[in-house]
Amino acid sequence: MIPTDRKYTREHDWVMIEDGIAALGITDHAQEALGDIVYVELPEVDGEIAIGDDYTTVESVKAASPVASPVAGRIVEVNEALDEQPELLNEDAYGQFIAKVEVTEIDEAALLTAEEYEALLAEEE
Repeated sequence: MIPTDRKYTREHDWVMIEDGIAALGITDHAQEALGDIVYVELPEVDGEIAIGDDYTTVESVKAASPVASPVAGRIVEVNEALDEQPELLNEDAYGQFIAKVEVTEIDEAALLTAEEYEALLAEEE
């Protein structure tokens, strides 16, 4: 089941915005495609990112995958637990954010609803 409380990108990332702060993560589909995640390169707190910038790299036993941001702004928090336990993304991709960003700009047109994302997944199968 794809959570309906957030938006999605065509690159299999999610964004959930609350009070101007965007939590960013990868989807269940992304973690499945990656396989066993062994390392998450956390971005720097207070770092600035632009829409489309790679803000993290998620490494698995199969590949290293850069993750682009669907928002612009300042990183205000990172999920430190992923430093010690990157496999948390495999266990609960929707329950684990990678970074939180104070949003200055967002490309709403590029984001998909849960229904649109589900349709995208169906097309890719």
